[in-house]
Amino acid sequence: MKLLGTTTSPYARKARLVLLEKRIPHKFLVDAPREPGSLAARANPLGRIPALILDDETCVFDSPVIAEYADSLNESPVLIPRTDALARMRVRRWEALADGIMDSVVVVRTEKIRPKEKQESGNIARHNDAVTRAISFAAEQLGNKEWCEGSSITLADLSLVSALIYVDLRQPERDWRGEHPNLAGWFNHISERASVRVTLAD
Repeated sequence: MKLLGTTTSPYARKARLVLLEKRIPHKFLVDAPREPGSLAARANPLGRIPALILDDETCVFDSPVIAEYADSLNESPVLIPRTDALARMRVRRWEALADGIMDSVVVVRTEKIRPKEKQESGNIARHNDAVTRAISFAAEQLGNKEWCEGSSITLADLSLVSALIYVDLRQPERDWRGEHPNLAGWFNHISERASVRVTLAD
């Protein structure tokens, strides 16, 4: 199978981390939908990344669906709880929180690359506030735990680390580490995983 994405897309990073943690053989292809000849633009009716192309050419989109599909392919590790409905909800809620951070950072970046006179300051402030609240909520929910949910890595951790890497990329001025030392410690720990190092090396 082939995973289409870019090295900066946080959604593609999340999907890639899932495949790497599950040790599912795949090829990661850098494919920006806006570029001429993009495979993602042709394979995914939404024209977005990430897109997972299966061996029979089925296109799986987008990152939550890719993550759930990949997690169902084997049992090691289980990234989305199978039988505990509350644990499953908590993992998926972490994913929603992380995706929301990514979404808002994208909005802020999109506004800020527009000419100054066309930027909507209210929109920038609203989404920056959402990022601030979401990171604070993540730090509060994490506390001093090693993992976001349960006693091992889950989709929650992979989603959150993807979001925070993207925050660092697009908003380097944001001092979330100083504000939330527990989250910084967790981030340092998970960033040592081979899967995360692979995605950061590109």
